[in-house]
Amino acid sequence: MLVKEIMVKQVITIDANASVYDACMIYKEKKVGCLIVTKEETCVGIVTERDLIERTICQQRNPENTKVHEIMSHDIKVVNALDTVEKALETMKHYKIKKLPVISSEKFVGIITITDIAKARPDLSERFMESWMKAQWRD
Repeated sequence: MLVKEIMVKQVITIDANASVYDACMIYKEKKVGCLIVTKEETCVGIVTERDLIERTICQQRNPENTKVHEIMSHDIKVVNALDTVEKALETMKHYKIKKLPVISSEKFVGIITITDIAKARPDLSERFMESWMKAQWRD
């Protein structure tokens, strides 16, 4: 099974220069698990709920004055739309992440999450979760 068969194509994005407050309002409205950060239509990062909590709230930053690019995860990992779901899962496991932006011809085309994989391939997600939990306990 290929990533493009189960990825989410309608991904919610936010501009890198938007405020963290704007990001929170998008989270509230769209009920998503992450926002893809863009700059001139290029994927430059990802903002998760954890980023919002740890890099804004815990650091006592003002969400209205803090820009998304200041708190986003920069070194994002991606997967190609033509890669297998197994490869995506291995990337998630290796980097201990649960969401991967999907690219095709160097352009951002979607996102795949552990939840997407669990729905499409429960056999793979069970093995992933077992190894994930073992890795979490070791760290």
